[in-house]
Amino acid sequence: MARGRSPALPILIGAAATMVTLAGLRAASSVVGPIFLALVLVIAVNPLRAWLDRHGAPPWVCVAVPLTTVILLLLGLGAALAVSLAELANLLPGYSGQFDRLVDGASRALAEHGVDARRLRESAARLDPDRLFGFIQGLLNGLLNASSAILLIVLVLVGMCIDATGTIRQLEKLADTRPELVTALRGFARDTARYLVVSTVFGAIVAALDTAVLYGFDVPLPILWGLLAFLTNYIPNVGFVIGLAPPAALALLDGGVATMLWVILAYCVINFVLQSLIQPKFLGDAVGLSFTLVSISLILWSWVLGPLGAILAVPLSTLARALLVDLDPSKRWLYGLLSPGAERRHQDRLQALSNQPTQPPERGPPPGVGNRRHPRDPPTS
Repeated sequence: MARGRSPALPILIGAAATMVTLAGLRAASSVVGPIFLALVLVIAVNPLRAWLDRHGAPPWVCVAVPLTTVILLLLGLGAALAVSLAELANLLPGYSGQFDRLVDGASRALAEHGVDARRLRESAARLDPDRLFGFIQGLLNGLLNASSAILLIVLVLVGMCIDATGTIRQLEKLADTRPELVTALRGFARDTARYLVVSTVFGAIVAALDTAVLYGFDVPLPILWGLLAFLTNYIPNVGFVIGLAPPAALALLDGGVATMLWVILAYCVINFVLQSLIQPKFLGDAVGLSFTLVSISLILWSWVLGPLGAILAVPLSTLARALLVDLDPSKRWLYGLLSPGAERRHQDRLQALSNQPTQPPERGPPPGVGNRRHPRDPPTS
């Protein structure tokens, strides 16, 4: 260290560079968000491409099938969001009367227990049923805007799907000269794919069960709230609350307090059994981040990329960890701060990735052909 240089100077420079980078990403969020979404989707369908490649499918099939799958999913999601938001906008004005009656009843009950009636009237005047669903509408509108950038996403998807096989081969060639880089990117792709596959499967199960519950209690727009439960399954820590609030509020407006309580109870049971007991057994700790860091990541990436950043918070933070920590051996001491046991899990990932063959085995002669000895050959000792 040079004389007179403060030990905190590198930290301050790194923090300043981080803020400049995040500000730049936020300014270009309309482009960066869809591009990273395309990257995550390519990683998610990479097992399908690898399966087709292993079974001898032509190169164009290895590109067309995963690409078609992703495009159909995006189109279906965009159409479902558009239709559901239109139905929600038409439905909400009809509940103004029920909302006013609920507010009046709650105000009278609180006034009977000694709460200042004047303050209750002032607070009730500021309540608006439209604001009740403002955050959810903003979230869904943000996702709809991201899905409306379908042309940009498709263009990036096509390029990434075409280059996937070549990129993997180039990384294999770099394994000897840049092992840290290859290991970090492989770990990111592997952890992200595992996280996405498990979250998608369990999110679909949770959404189907939640939709069935809402149908059973005649809550309006059960398809929309099931779709919301599926999407919020990707939002760490607070996704369950975001997915529960709108259908619980509609259950209160449409069926009363008892219906709302039954919906909340059913959601809590489904979430606890599937997402708290069963899903962690399949997912493990592919994220490699503590609860606190995941919460900070959610806030940070939501500020940078908007609603799409909330959905992609975990993959984005996993990529940041791979580039800033996994790639640099001198930063390995940060594992103890990232998550308990992160160093051991990183060593396990290194061992698992090092055991994977980087090149397909060479095909030798059929069994027995190379060992046949001509009768005139001299005997071997």
